[in-house]
Amino acid sequence: MLLKTFGWSFAVTALGLVAAALYGGWTAFGIVAILSVLEISLSFDNAVVNAGILKKMNAFWQKIFLTIGILIAVFGMRLVFPIVIVAVSAQLGPIEAVDLALTDKDRYQQLVTDAHPSIAAFGGMFLLMIFLDFIFEDRDIKWLGRLERPLSKLGKVDMLSACLALIVLLISAITFGAHAHQHGGTHADKAETVLLAGVAGLITYMIVGGLSGHFENRLEEEEEREHQAQEEAERTGKPKSAVKLAGKAAFFMFLYLEVLDASFSFDGVIGAFAITNDIVLMALGLGIGAMYVRSLTVYLVREGTLDDYVYLEHGAHYAIGALAVILLVTIQYEINEIVTGLIGVILIGAAFWSSVRRNKRLAAAGGDGGKEKPEVPSAV
Repeated sequence: MLLKTFGWSFAVTALGLVAAALYGGWTAFGIVAILSVLEISLSFDNAVVNAGILKKMNAFWQKIFLTIGILIAVFGMRLVFPIVIVAVSAQLGPIEAVDLALTDKDRYQQLVTDAHPSIAAFGGMFLLMIFLDFIFEDRDIKWLGRLERPLSKLGKVDMLSACLALIVLLISAITFGAHAHQHGGTHADKAETVLLAGVAGLITYMIVGGLSGHFENRLEEEEEREHQAQEEAERTGKPKSAVKLAGKAAFFMFLYLEVLDASFSFDGVIGAFAITNDIVLMALGLGIGAMYVRSLTVYLVREGTLDDYVYLEHGAHYAIGALAVILLVTIQYEINEIVTGLIGVILIGAAFWSSVRRNKRLAAAGGDGGKEKPEVPSAV
């Protein structure tokens, strides 16, 4: 099972490390290995959230996510995206930007660094909306009950997530934006950049997430009818499989996943410049890491891990919230990528441990893993 799921990742790792060694010797080999580990540690929460969405899709769209999706993730976000940043910020053509990335690496790194406030604001707001919508939703199973119960009641207020996100953005633009890197611009310029990029992130979330939710809701009645048909078929001895998202619903879910992956990759791409400014090594290292994130997503779906360890999704969303805050803070302050990665690992690890303890309590009480018992007390 592991070889089937992670086989392509192992193959890409071997090819990537060999390519790095041929390109720049053992130093390049080590840099690519470090970048791969960095990407995996920063994106584990991404895999958990991806799995929660991917399991709703049918087999066809799962394959699309793992083929076309990985091309977008590896080549689009890890290779093309940094070049696009430079092309836009320096007002260069695509060919000139590629030439700059290969021939004047210091200047290239400086241009990406100058564009960081807008990148961080866009990604931070997109991820913050994901976190806020999650914690304000009233769900049967709660991890940090003392916190989540009152927040779920507050979530009944319309547009609360968007209002809070805009308040956070306004504070970020005024405080961080006014003191951001002042390369070639005034305080007001940077504050305006942060504000515009943050609003763009919020709009992107609302459009993509809204369309996904709309089409998913349209299928709820169909799924309910399918469930009733399945029960009827089981009574007659001919069980049917449950409906999975397909068509427009799956397409917008796929689009949502790609934008989500892009937002998660921002910190990895920016953090990679702390290790190297060589675009080739960066693409190899981050691309290898992105492959493992995809494989881990598939593994979580196939093994039903999110159903067995019910707090994992909670931990991943808290990690998303932490990453959103970190991205906004990095508009002004530098935060080591190791800190970012450790926060995500700790939160997901705590959620996993809480899930294990919960399963043991249910087993001792003669339960069935809690799938039919949402009233089981939360971890806190």
